[in-house]
This record gives sequence, C-alpha cells and structure tokens, in this order.
Amino acid sequence: MEMSRNASSGDRRIVIEGVGHQYRRGARALDGIDLKIEGGLFGLLGPNGAGKSTLMKILCTLLVPSEGKASVGGFDVVRQRGEVRKLIGFLPQEFSAWRVQRVHEVLETMLLLSDHCDRAARRERVDKVLEAVGLSEVADRKVKKLSGGMRRRLGIAQALVHEPPFLVVDEPTVGLDPEERLRFRGLMAELAKDRSIILSTHIVGDLGSGCEDLALINRGKLVFRDSPRELIKRARGRVVELALSGGDESVATDRLEIVSRTTEDGWVRIRGVLIGDSTLDGAKEVEEPNLEEAYLAFMLEATGASLDQSREVF
Repeated sequence: MEMSRNASSGDRRIVIEGVGHQYRRGARALDGIDLKIEGGLFGLLGPNGAGKSTLMKILCTLLVPSEGKASVGGFDVVRQRGEVRKLIGFLPQEFSAWRVQRVHEVLETMLLLSDHCDRAARRERVDKVLEAVGLSEVADRKVKKLSGGMRRRLGIAQALVHEPPFLVVDEPTVGLDPEERLRFRGLMAELAKDRSIILSTHIVGDLGSGCEDLALINRGKLVFRDSPRELIKRARGRVVELALSGGDESVATDRLEIVSRTTEDGWVRIRGVLIGDSTLDGAKEVEEPNLEEAYLAFMLEATGASLDQSREVF
C-alpha cells in the first residue's frame, strides 16, 4: 500500500496552546488544552462528551476557539485557515453525504474542489487511493449501496485524495463489525508511516499497535499525556483475576469493575479493575494489563469519571 505525498518533508507538528472553548449556551467543552503532536499516529482518548470532537473541529478550522491558539504545520488555524485546509484531511464522526453519487465520483469531485484540473491525473489519483483503502472493486457503486465499513473507508479516501500531510479522524469505527475494525487499524498504521494522524476515539482498541503517543481528555481537561506503555504501567496492581465457584459474583461486584467473565466446569472466572482502594480476597494480580484495562483503571482512579462513562471504552 504505497501512497507517496509531495508534502512529506514539511513541518509535521500540531501545536495547541491554552485552547479553551465555551458554547453560546454556556457549556464549556475545552479548558486550557496544551498539546504538541509530532508525526505518526497520535491517540486522543476520552469518554463521549469529553471535548474531543470540539478540539478536532478547531484543528480543522471549522470552529474558532474561545481562547488560546493552535497551529498545523506552522499555520495558525484561525488566521491562516486556507493554508491549514490544504494540509489537512478530515474524516468527521458522521460521513453520510454523497448517497446518490458513485464512489469514484465522490473522490473526483473532492479533487476538483482542491483545484486538481487535469482529468487524467485525477483519475490516476482516484484509482490509487481506492486501491489503498480496498475499494477498487466498488468504484462504480453508488454510496447508498455501500456497507457501513465501506462508507468509513470511503470517508478515509476522501480525506486522503488531495495527499494531505495531516489526517484527523473522529470516532472512526462506531458501528463497524470486528473484521472492519481490524482492517481500519491496519490502514491507519500504514498511513501513519509518512503522515501525522490524530485519531480521536472513546474505543481504545481503535488505536492498535501503531500508536506510540496518546492523550486523555476528560470533561474538557487534559488529564494524561504519555505513551500507551506508561498508561499500562500505571495500571499494574489494579487489574485482577478471580475464580468463583457456584456462580456467585456478588462478592466482587462492589469492589471490582468487571471487564470480562468466563464460565468453565462450574467456576466463573472474572477479570476486572479494582475500584478505589478496594482489595479482594483470592484475587490474583494481572501482570500485564491491556490498554483498555489501563484506560479504565485511570478513569476510575484519577479522573473521577462515572463507571457508566468508563464502560464506553468497551
């Protein structure tokens, strides 16, 4: 999946300084966000309503922040909108337009809007992008006849077709089946080799193994910024496994946020995150928590998020 770009050698940084935003009705979506993002796949995590989509819209010049400033590739997102838009490809949370157009027509239109006037060059570029996202065989199919996973891949294609060095993806796998999610993670890892990608999600598994840098936003505030490895490290000692006979789980439910359970030969094996300072007799510490468990542990301990919010990662 080779996808070269003319803009690969430029400034690949996104710099966010003291960005806050308050909507007209008084809801404060962001509060003093400071971030510097440099190349590769960057994960922006947080529960629904945390402020992630607001920040994405600010970076894509669709919303002017109430305070602070941000730049993409060295260009200010408010004062230099035109330059920023040339650099960014954006897949919003809802990509549902173009229903009666054919797949290749959507991408050709996007190229026309980007001033790509040579018809042969447009067609060549469209073919290349469709191959990259696995849609070559449905190039002539109308958008309304695509599956949910195909529509998300078309959303990625329209964001990529003008060869941007920055890609912003908001909640990419909502509604997709497990196979499509795996395909999407592989595509993101490949594209991140020569791009800066911000992937905003409340589903931790969306990040995949290609993500080496992440931030966690909760209630409009930045509450964590480091590597996935560091987040997992902080969860050690808080993720446990427990085997119960007779199926009685009541002993664990008040002290443990259950992540998974299996039943075998009359035993129920439970895996979960300890709540607060709880201890649980008979529980065995999990030596290597996964990233989803680490995120849940952080939410429960450090941010004061409700358990209902924390469950959204799964």
